[in-house]
Amino acid sequence: MDLADLNPSALMRQTLLGASRNTQLRTAVEKAPMSRDVVKRFVAGQDTDAAVRVASELVQSNRRVTIDYLGEDTLDPEQASATREAYLELLAALSEAGLTAEGQVEVSLKLSALGQFLGRDGHKMALENARAICQSAANSGTTVTLDMEDHTTTDPTLAALAELRQDWPWVGVALQAYLYRTEQDCRDLAHEGSRVRLCKGAYKQPESVAYQDKGDVDKSFVRCLKVLIEGEGYPMVASHDPRLVEIATVLADKARRAPDSYEFQMLHGIRPDEQLRLAADGHALRVYLPYGDDWYGYLVRRMAERPANLTFFLRGLATRG
Repeated sequence: MDLADLNPSALMRQTLLGASRNTQLRTAVEKAPMSRDVVKRFVAGQDTDAAVRVASELVQSNRRVTIDYLGEDTLDPEQASATREAYLELLAALSEAGLTAEGQVEVSLKLSALGQFLGRDGHKMALENARAICQSAANSGTTVTLDMEDHTTTDPTLAALAELRQDWPWVGVALQAYLYRTEQDCRDLAHEGSRVRLCKGAYKQPESVAYQDKGDVDKSFVRCLKVLIEGEGYPMVASHDPRLVEIATVLADKARRAPDSYEFQMLHGIRPDEQLRLAADGHALRVYLPYGDDWYGYLVRRMAERPANLTFFLRGLATRG
């Protein structure tokens, strides 16, 4: 596709997604004066204590939480093990703080951070690390959701999901509406007890596997949403789009779903007033809360999903730097 064929929004999105892998730009942003203060809107902090503190504040405002320990480009088994240990430490701290009962605070995992692509044994390594985290979550009375990354991770992640669900049927998974395949994946997973997070998708994908136009992505999201809400599973509707939130509410009412049979999910720092409104109206609302040092790639993808976030970030750097 020629860049001239892209509308300004799509061009900005592709530029930002490219920036998420730009090492020089990453270094410049991380070293910018007061940069981390601006990032606090979107990221809980760098360590376990910060994640537990912010999660507690969110729970007190009648919101649920799923916590992601940031880190994707795992380069060796030791780094994968460190990520596993970070999750085990986090779950122990959440349990001690009384935040894990009935899954009010759970965790989200990226299998790549647990070693998924470290050679021939990567899948086995990631699965073993995920098993340790799932067992810790079960001991703490909470749940785990597998994040999805670029399209090359879909089949390995769904394979890992099937294996993990043999012991922990409550393990959830994220599906991305911009992939052509996702409607069928939703049909395959819309069974009783199956927790599925539906999001639009935040990674740059080729036209051969994914819709490129925002309108087409939205239409796919609605089709997938119908499958999940009319199914027997537990849909987790991950969107900040007011129109899609309203459509989900209407579909759930039409399907006569009880308020506790599905939930909305939104990112920490995005539309907090709407989060509070949904929770006050009796909807289950879960906040996706990241923490850790490796926040740059996450932050840039959030700006790609919603370019208005870029304006906020740059304004913060200009006024606080």
